[in-house]
Parts: sequence; structure tokens; C-alpha cells
Amino acid sequence: MTPELVEQLGRAVTLWSNSGRVFVGRDTRETGEELEEAFGRGVVAAGGNAVLAGVLPTPAVALLAHVVITASHNPPEYNGVKLFDDEGRKLTDAAEEEIEALFDVPFAGSPGQVDHVGVAEESYLEHIVERFGTDLSGLELVVDCANGAYSEIAPTAFERLGAEVTAIGCDPDGTNINVGCGATDLSALQQAVTSSGADLGVAFDGDGDRMLAVDARGEVVDGDQILAILMLHLGVDLVTVTVMANLGLHRLAEERGIRVVTTDVGDRYVLEALRRENGILGGEQSGHLIYLRDHVTGDGLAAALLLCGALGGRTLEQAAAVMPRFPQAKENIRVASKELSQALREEVDRLNKRFEGHGRVLVRPSGTEPVIRVLAEAETAPEAEEACGTISALVRRELG
Repeated sequence: MTPELVEQLGRAVTLWSNSGRVFVGRDTRETGEELEEAFGRGVVAAGGNAVLAGVLPTPAVALLAHVVITASHNPPEYNGVKLFDDEGRKLTDAAEEEIEALFDVPFAGSPGQVDHVGVAEESYLEHIVERFGTDLSGLELVVDCANGAYSEIAPTAFERLGAEVTAIGCDPDGTNINVGCGATDLSALQQAVTSSGADLGVAFDGDGDRMLAVDARGEVVDGDQILAILMLHLGVDLVTVTVMANLGLHRLAEERGIRVVTTDVGDRYVLEALRRENGILGGEQSGHLIYLRDHVTGDGLAAALLLCGALGGRTLEQAAAVMPRFPQAKENIRVASKELSQALREEVDRLNKRFEGHGRVLVRPSGTEPVIRVLAEAETAPEAEEACGTISALVRRELG
């Protein structure tokens, strides 16, 4: 991800969108400012006006449209570019291919200009607090901002709503985003919550589109459990999840008469399904949580505020207990081929028939690595581990 490539991308995006104004934000990575400026140069070269907003969470950029320089939950040495349309939706694969085809197309018009703005952060904060916040007086919580884009915004949001806040992971230096902190490593949050006696803790990833929680005992409350709490609190009749969702969530939804729509892994697919089915709530076990009332995409801070507002005097442990979790066993296996063999498919089918709805096995290729991901779920941990081990051994033998 070089400045030259990002400048080309900025130019191509401007030509593709035929937009006179392109809004750009970034997270706290060391390379972010350089790449933000490079994207702006590309916009200007194609006749557009680049509005550079500096550090902003991805959900804020989605609300304002259009571009954020971020590698999301990945380590600080990585960076990337996320693109949104005017309605805050991630671009389709087809749209991205159209943009790539414009990399070398000449532009003969007049250049645009670059503007730097500093009000976007406060505008976003006001929107989220007003639309998703409730009175949090008396609540003590730890907020882990992953040394990312929420480092100033998230603690302020909770404080404005009356909570007593201990903030960690709020000292970005360009090299520490997602390092030993945030939603990708909850150990610091767990330690901070249990040592301080806080009621709970919430953690975001570096660009703010994921959120996970920890209860007062230091136990992790994952995206499935948070979704279960929210779907009952918000009174929805439909929820969208991915194939990774815990069977306990499916069972709870069935008991409460809530229809579940299941998609492939990826918050983009969850969002597409919500729009297609006219739903407003969905998410992933990994912490992508989407609530489309007054928003256009998943938002970690909005989800955290909704979660705190849903407690209603209960502890997080009590609230999460509404969804009994099926034990899960997972393994990621590096392979020479990601094409699932017939023998592997037949064994997966055999095990799933044996479980008869009281467990399952899921095998899927990674979209980004030469890896097969195996998930087994059952009513007891030994059953899940046995099924995962059986399939993992077969994956190694068949796909090597």
C-alpha cells in the first residue's frame, strides 16, 4: 500500500463517482497521514475537491461518506482503503473492478483543491450520543480504544452520559494501534475491569467498527451474546447473523419468535441482507454490530451505548445469561488447496446428520489466506472438540 498506489486510487475513485467532493478520514496508523494526503492528491488530479478530516472512526466516515484510510483490526504495519457510496454502503466487488479499470484513464479537465476540516469528529460524537445514548449515571466502566480512532471520542461519549469512565488504549503513537489492546486482544481490558471493580468493560478495534465487552468477572461477552441482549431489548422481529453465529442465538430467537437470516461471513453481507429484508439489527460474533435506526452501517460506539442502555439495572453477566452458549471448537489449518474434497464434504454431512440440530460442523475456506477454517459446535465441549479434531485431521490429509 504505497502513496503512489493510493494516489492512483484517489484519482480513479473520483473519475468513477463523478463526484465534485470526496470526504476522507483515517485511523491512527503511522502511515495514515501520508496516505490520506496521497489520496487527496489523486482526487485533485481528477478535478475533485478532497475534504481531509484527519482521524475519524470508520462509522463516522460512512455517515458522512466516502473514504477511510485504515486496516481496521489488523496490526499497525498494515494499511488500506475502505470505500463507501453516498448511502454509506461498502462498494460491491463489481464497483471496485470498475474503479480499477480507471487507473490509467487520462483526465483533461481542471484540477480541484484540498480542504482540511476539523469539525467532523464533534458532529459525529453529537449524533451518536443523541441517537443511541441513555442516562448512564452510576455506571462504572472501562473503555479500551485500541489506540485507534476512538481514543478521544469514546470516553467523552460515556462521560457526557454520566458514566464513570476509566479509559485505556487511548495513547496512539502510530505504531501501537491494536497492539495488546482493543477488541482483538481483550486481556488488558479484562485486567482493568477486575482490578478496578468496574461494572463492565467495552473494547473497540482500531477503526471503530467492532465492539466486544467484558463483564465484572472479566468474562468475555462476544458479538452473539451482545446481539441476543439487543434483539430482546429493542423488540425486533428479525435479526441477521453469519454462519459463525452460535446455535444458542438461533435457539433463543426461535423461542422468542424472531426470524433469523443467515449470511456468509462479513459485515458487508449482513448489511446487504438487512437492507434486502427491511431489517435493522444484525451482527457477527467478532463484534461487528449493526443497528440501522439513525445509521447506515455497523458502529462500535453506537453498539456499546445501546448495550449499556439495555442492561436495565442488571449486571452484564445477568443480561448475557439470556443466551445459553453452545461450546465451540475452532481450528485454522494451512492447506495447499482450498477446494473441499468429496470425502471431506461427505464427512461433514455425516456429522451434521448425527448432531440432529443439537450441534454442527462448519468448514469454509478463508477469503484472504491459504487456510481452511473448521468450526464445531455441540451441547458439550468434549463433543465439539472431538468433531473439530475429526474434521481437522481429514482436512490435513485431503488438502495438505
